[in-house]
Amino acid sequence: MTKNPPALRQKQPEFPSSHNMQPPAVPTTSAWEAAEQCAWPAAAGTFLEPTQGETLFGSSLFSRSVAAAAPAVPPKLPETPRPAVATPKYQTASARRTVKPEDYTQPFCDFLTDNPTVFHAVDAVAEDLKAQGYKKLSERDVWKLDAGGKYFVERNGSSLIAFAVGEAYEPGNGAAILAGHIDALTAKLKPIPKLRTKAGYEQLGVAPYAGALNSTWWDRDLGIGGRVLVKDESGKIASKLVKLDWPIARIPTLAPHFGAAAQGPFNKETQMVPIIGLDNSDVLGQQKDEDGAEFKPALLGGQGTFTSTQPERLVKVIAKELGITDYSSIVNWELELFDTQPAQVGGIDKEFIFAGRVDDKLCSWAAVQALLNSTSADTSATDTSSSSIIKVVGLFDDEEIGSLLRQGARGNFLPSVINRVIDSFAGFPTPSLLSQTFANSFIVSSDVIHAVNPNFLNAYLENHSPRLNVGLVVSADSNGHMTTDAVSTALLQRVADKTGQRLQVFQIRNDSRSGGTVGPMMSAATGIRAIDAGIPQLSMHSIRATTGSLDPGLGVAIFQGFLDHYEAVDQEFRDTV
Repeated sequence: MTKNPPALRQKQPEFPSSHNMQPPAVPTTSAWEAAEQCAWPAAAGTFLEPTQGETLFGSSLFSRSVAAAAPAVPPKLPETPRPAVATPKYQTASARRTVKPEDYTQPFCDFLTDNPTVFHAVDAVAEDLKAQGYKKLSERDVWKLDAGGKYFVERNGSSLIAFAVGEAYEPGNGAAILAGHIDALTAKLKPIPKLRTKAGYEQLGVAPYAGALNSTWWDRDLGIGGRVLVKDESGKIASKLVKLDWPIARIPTLAPHFGAAAQGPFNKETQMVPIIGLDNSDVLGQQKDEDGAEFKPALLGGQGTFTSTQPERLVKVIAKELGITDYSSIVNWELELFDTQPAQVGGIDKEFIFAGRVDDKLCSWAAVQALLNSTSADTSATDTSSSSIIKVVGLFDDEEIGSLLRQGARGNFLPSVINRVIDSFAGFPTPSLLSQTFANSFIVSSDVIHAVNPNFLNAYLENHSPRLNVGLVVSADSNGHMTTDAVSTALLQRVADKTGQRLQVFQIRNDSRSGGTVGPMMSAATGIRAIDAGIPQLSMHSIRATTGSLDPGLGVAIFQGFLDHYEAVDQEFRDTV
């Protein structure tokens, strides 16, 4: 922290943080409802704090002075105690009764621990969807869809779109879309990862995916996982998931005793190479090759096979894990390193989640849970039988590297799915109906947002510093890196009002560089209105990050609220497009 951090606005007695977009939830509503019905004017020249339901643009950030005749002292309303932020209560609507944030803490931790790669995560989501009555579709087949039907489709095994068609759906109606990315920073095995033994160490050739192999990857217990393509006796290729979830690889630091050499900067190609085993045969009289002999990979599976180019011991371990006896049946694989430490709840009162791969399995998982809730008559806050829209969750791969591949958000995956839904009901090519559908739709681009770090307050913009366990964060950017604008913010605020949720706001400082996510690229390609809003986390792009223990559940609540109430809220904004 610098010596002179920016002065933060003093907390108001009624509203704990001036950057928040609405007051926190309360355990009972009688006093607040009375306050809304009895809007007592203030004495001339005094400032009014915002009433419940005011948006960012009418909040204490923009307090207004009201000059009007008024009683000197208005009648005092009975005080209603507010709960602590870490234990919000929901008592005034169906969605608030059914979504208890604390119920989602451990399931989210289990999801992170059990599904370390993008392939595992998509497969787990698919299993959850099927268990709740969603039918798997193939892009190769003709789609025959039904009103009230629930479906999902995968692409590359690393992206997935799930959708539910309303009972009253008609072609041209809109879609309520939750879009995010399910990939995470990692280190991927190179096509030929076998390296020559150095000083008795067997090492593994890996390449960073996005910003991985940063300083947080040193001295971590790393497992190996991903997908393996296996050919059966008939010649058919199948994809199988593998997870070696014990510590196999490690990138060792150089002890500080070595001085400047231990300080960096470090070369990711030569100095961040994982060790996976030992081979001291050269000093123990069991030398495999003469010194200086040409490197020759093991020939497991035979000359010219894929496995002949891979580390021998790794091939054997994976084959054993998958029950494979013929090494030549392994035709290829996509494997990566991952931190084997499980996701854990921490903090004095268990306020935190410490985990790997939070960005962005956090928003993706919450979106899926919201869709499952919203499309179930038992947990939806609205009548599912009267829905006339499509409820969509899109989980995309490759966001961390620009979304440029076919399974990324820049591809045609989402427009193609929506177009095929329309065609299934309209029965003929519908370019105009597709445009109409886009115009009636809305995207919540849900990617994680930087939570405020107490050790670096000077890095944050005043009044734009989100906190953990408070609520979803709207992300704004004046240069178009985010889709957020006044209309999209007001629309999401109405959803928050209806569900008793609290919104926060984030914007980067003028002297800092802004990131980006899937929102702008999808909105620009389709013309669909959109907002960027995500769940806050600390230590973004670290191998192990932090979020609030209630934040997964708070994300589920607001995302479900969007799916439940978009159809009604959108009618209020029909003339703003």
